[in-house]
Amino acid sequence: MHMSIETSLVSYYANRAQEYERIYHKPERQDDLRQIRRCVQNEFFGADVFEVACGTGYWTEFLARKAASVLATDINDEVLAIARSKPIDNQRVSFRREDAYALPSLPQRFTGGFSGFWWSHIPKARIHSFLRGFHRVLSSSAKVMFIDNAYVKGSSTPITRTDEHGDTYQIRWLEDGSTHEVLKNFPTESELVMAVESLASDVRVEFLRYYWILSYVA
Repeated sequence: MHMSIETSLVSYYANRAQEYERIYHKPERQDDLRQIRRCVQNEFFGADVFEVACGTGYWTEFLARKAASVLATDINDEVLAIARSKPIDNQRVSFRREDAYALPSLPQRFTGGFSGFWWSHIPKARIHSFLRGFHRVLSSSAKVMFIDNAYVKGSSTPITRTDEHGDTYQIRWLEDGSTHEVLKNFPTESELVMAVESLASDVRVEFLRYYWILSYVA
């Protein structure tokens, strides 16, 4: 079951690569996005950041403005090609193809960990194993931040089904006319806290109108 979910998600984002950043153009979401951009830059000022599921590098650009360095990773060559084409300082930022569920052993331990809009695509049963793997690349007392979508009726794509594990799904359409069923979970504040409380300290959750921010010390 995991393999079919993951394979379809990888395929969807490969096909969506050229369309991906349009989601950040919605007028009603601009106030929230400005707040998140400020938060991301402030949180990782001077940090060496490991980014999971960087996609097209939208958030990598903002990380790079204040962080000492960023290693941004994604499993999709299609989105990484777009990320690498951005005007980002390649002396401080590098991109690598990596599987979020099988992160490599690295000589460096990072003082910051970040991921934008990845948490919602992780099956609930895999959250803990993902976090354990993620934390292995981080230094002691690293700052960690996840951001993702809150469900807003009338703005969010409707949920079409819930499986036996409690994971929820949406049907999405791309410009080429293809349809894709995409796993997309919308955790509550208590679910987010429970997911990290055994692995983290100073856990903070903030829900904006359209997004949530989870931050903690690993």
